[in-house]
Amino acid sequence: MDRTKMYEDLAKHLDQAPIGAPMSPALLGLLEILFPEENEINVALKLPLVNKTLSELKTLYSDVPNIEDILDRMVKRGTVFVSRRPGEGKKYRLLPSVVGWAETPYWGGKDTPEARKMAPLWLRYREEAYAQEMTRGVPPTRVIPVSQTVQDPGNVLPFDALKPMVEATSYRAVGHCPCRKIKTFVGEGCDHSTENCLHFGSMARYMVEQDMAREITVEETLQILKDSNEEGLVHVGDNIEGHLATICNCCGCCCNFLATKNQMGLQTFSISNFVAQVDVETCAACGTCEERCPMGAIAVGDEEYAVVDADKCIGCGVCTPTCSTESVDLILRGEVKPPPTLEEFMTARLSKP
Repeated sequence: MDRTKMYEDLAKHLDQAPIGAPMSPALLGLLEILFPEENEINVALKLPLVNKTLSELKTLYSDVPNIEDILDRMVKRGTVFVSRRPGEGKKYRLLPSVVGWAETPYWGGKDTPEARKMAPLWLRYREEAYAQEMTRGVPPTRVIPVSQTVQDPGNVLPFDALKPMVEATSYRAVGHCPCRKIKTFVGEGCDHSTENCLHFGSMARYMVEQDMAREITVEETLQILKDSNEEGLVHVGDNIEGHLATICNCCGCCCNFLATKNQMGLQTFSISNFVAQVDVETCAACGTCEERCPMGAIAVGDEEYAVVDADKCIGCGVCTPTCSTESVDLILRGEVKPPPTLEEFMTARLSKP
């Protein structure tokens, strides 16, 4: 079969994931780097996007005697996920775009020829097709406000209470932010730190086993979240109620979700249920909140106090911790909108137009 046709067929297969991979020229360029060997393409074309045991896959690929070797090579390359639970055999699945092969080349923070070659392709892909994919159905991620920034602690919603959710996790890992690494490789990086991409559970184990991340404790996780907020980064997590697999710490200039909103006007994430509020009586009009806001939602104009644009505010709380007069808080925006359940999320994301 023609190699280009193989990549086109692979793109169609990958597009069946909840967060798909819509066809574009840049995508084909990415797939050529991620799946360089013909036997890997052939395996990927049939590999399910849900976990399958090695025994099941040996039946599926009965004509491929070295299927385990090929799968393990793809695991190292970052296109296939593997889990090894105690007492169970290995389980494999094809990784989707996100969370998956969009990030695997960058989590480890390594400067490789492949990572550099893919970086401009990823930015092109966002413009050609991928940004629209993120807006389809329900957004895949949501902003998680910092609890300490909420005016009334009693208003902190269960699905926004990060500390107890982190404490309940069985395994945690931190890798480098793929978005900021990509922008760095194209000469457009920012000054924000990068080792603050947090993952939990089986994906965290996979990342550590493949040298893409390092294992961290609950205390380290909470400290990274605190440091990220102080640095002006926004917590962005899974848009599924009761589900904690990933927490990105995003900047408005580089990160896929916020930057796509700022640069393309597309809503690729759900905002929180909060909005910033300024106490005009105590505000010193110093402009610190304006400098920190990743969305340009707060500014000091002719008035002698900061003014919030509620339509732009995403309710992250980045504006509050460095306010010298403690004049900025988060308040409930109105009707509380909880994240979708897993069933609601999957139904919406798998409903192709």
